[in-house]
Amino acid sequence: MLKSKVAVQVISSGMLPDDTLMLGESLVKQCKIPQGQHILLKFGAFRQYVKVIPVAKYDGMRMSHGLSRLLGLTGGSAVRVQYKSGSSTLVLGPLIGVLVSRDYPNMPDKPFGSITMFCRELVEACTAQGAYVYFFTPKQIGSNLNAVDGWIYSDGWRKVTVPVPDVINNRLTTRKLENSPSVQHFMKEVKQKHQTTVFNEKFLDKTEVFDALKKDESLARYLPESHLLRNYDMLKSMCSRYSSVFLKPARGSLGKGIIRINRTDDGSFLALHATAAGSRKQQYPSLMKLFTAISAKMKTARYQIQQGLQLIEIQKRPVDFRALVQKNATGKWTITSIVARTAGDHHFVSNLARGGTLSTAGEAIARSNLQAGISRKDASLRLKHAALQIAGGIDAQIPAHFGELGIDLAMDTSGKVWLLEVNSKPSKNDNTPLNDNKIRPSVRMMIQYSRFLSGF
Repeated sequence: MLKSKVAVQVISSGMLPDDTLMLGESLVKQCKIPQGQHILLKFGAFRQYVKVIPVAKYDGMRMSHGLSRLLGLTGGSAVRVQYKSGSSTLVLGPLIGVLVSRDYPNMPDKPFGSITMFCRELVEACTAQGAYVYFFTPKQIGSNLNAVDGWIYSDGWRKVTVPVPDVINNRLTTRKLENSPSVQHFMKEVKQKHQTTVFNEKFLDKTEVFDALKKDESLARYLPESHLLRNYDMLKSMCSRYSSVFLKPARGSLGKGIIRINRTDDGSFLALHATAAGSRKQQYPSLMKLFTAISAKMKTARYQIQQGLQLIEIQKRPVDFRALVQKNATGKWTITSIVARTAGDHHFVSNLARGGTLSTAGEAIARSNLQAGISRKDASLRLKHAALQIAGGIDAQIPAHFGELGIDLAMDTSGKVWLLEVNSKPSKNDNTPLNDNKIRPSVRMMIQYSRFLSGF
């Protein structure tokens, strides 16, 4: 069952019937494709009977304009070919669909706004690997469960009708879109009808992740004490055990809405609120007064209360780490990158949106106040080991399919690694900078995993 990559050439329907494909003679022989009889052509959800004509001294694939339109394939694309003799099926692919939140049809150069460059990079990487990718939004999901209107790139962005893909990478950025009835119905139906695989199928929230990982003793050591904040007694109990605690919105991101509570020497309590401009301080004479002030927020958002940690710092600015963990060409978790994020001045969260700065993990560890005796190499290995273990734990404990995770880790001054949170929709802009000429390892890995899932 060979999986050769071939270039697609589209010719006039008058020269070639829509139920006929031309393939290089050597490929026809290699794959043992029968000649002169109808076999089933499969591309994602598309199925049609075709005849194959071998062409001497040719290594591509020719199809009619009519057939290419049904497939959503353009001339100049490259796809992989495999023949399954048991079912007499010629399979082209892999066909990858990326579900994104929105498009801007009136901006032909940037139809996906700030992620357009990432989408182009994905197209380039797919061409190199012999995969075909398109992009679609919830608005483009209709009642037809065999095809969608998707965006492809071929000398510019354009919209075409494309079969439902072999693999969908869910890159929706809001829970509201993800949980909409049309999206949920589409995901469920294409899995059942076409055996489409969807990865990163759902958002994670902090409470769900911590509750799931607590079940595994080998992972519990990475978890700061953490609970869903339900009442004053829980706040009082945590503040009596720890000199500082964090309140984090269970569904927050980018450091929004985080509150750090410190007990002061005179028995009062200081609340630091993370804002875009820096930390906003509020002093309360008693814990009850503080609880009364934040209980209004608790009516509209669930908060996770978490043990405060003595994180390593660079010049009194806390440092944490973002590990991008992805499944590879054999379906195993692997570390694609780990970067350090140092908080900006007057901030206690490290997010780039809050003025944080990026560096390599090794650089940050070397410049930090990590206690003597722990080498940069040893500290980096601890971070990698923790990220891979946590990714495995998410797979084992949470009933959903993930192919990449952004895992936020911290290290305290004694070298112990702690989990801060897990993000199932990691940004494509905060691990390594975009580069016009270079395809990032994270993009290549996503395609390799999609090929693994689809048998290519």
